[in-house]
Amino acid sequence: MNYWSKIAYLSKTGLARLIDHTLLEPEATPADIAEHCRQAREYEFASVCVHPCYVPVAYDLLSGSPVAVCAVVGFPLGANAPPVKAQEAALAVREGASEVDVVMNVGLFLGGRKDMVLKDLEGVVQAARRENPGTVIKVILETCLLNEGEKIEACRLAVAAGANFVKTSTGFGKSGAKVQDVALLKRTVGPGVGVKAAGGIRDLSTALAMLEAGADRLGTSSGVIIINEMD
Repeated sequence: MNYWSKIAYLSKTGLARLIDHTLLEPEATPADIAEHCRQAREYEFASVCVHPCYVPVAYDLLSGSPVAVCAVVGFPLGANAPPVKAQEAALAVREGASEVDVVMNVGLFLGGRKDMVLKDLEGVVQAARRENPGTVIKVILETCLLNEGEKIEACRLAVAAGANFVKTSTGFGKSGAKVQDVALLKRTVGPGVGVKAAGGIRDLSTALAMLEAGADRLGTSSGVIIINEMD
């Protein structure tokens, strides 16, 4: 399917259901979160992605809508002690998150401690799914810090840990999602695991390019702008 046929194929609602409406800026206030949730209900995004402290309010505001609550865990560096990450994930699910985006410990990964990375991710997956077996887990790889071989190996670790998705970026790294990385991640994980592109997706053309490359979900704070470009 080429670029322009993708525009014709996706309705506004269809595209919205592929977007995690994200608000992770440190200065975001409770009022900002409330407005973000209002937008998510109006546009029917896949989820609202927030810091764990805002999960309860997002859950209350989105109750009765098709919009899920997604919490980030170990964000943005992934360097929390493993028990802390696991507890953070469990609490977020207990308070209403049905999706968790957890940051892989890149330093341990690059230092060759892949056994520790796997155990860390398994701890988050298991803790979240003890609270809710259906919890969707996305592992953030921070692809801007990895070479091609490392991206492939990181994908394999995420899948081995039980992740439903691999995700390109936190949006707080040196760069965000790249089309070639999305394609590589999709080739690596195959059809049974999703790919979430995140970081720097601010317009319709970029969003569609990520989908063409194989993304199954998009993380962006510009969801309203992107959807309204389809008018």
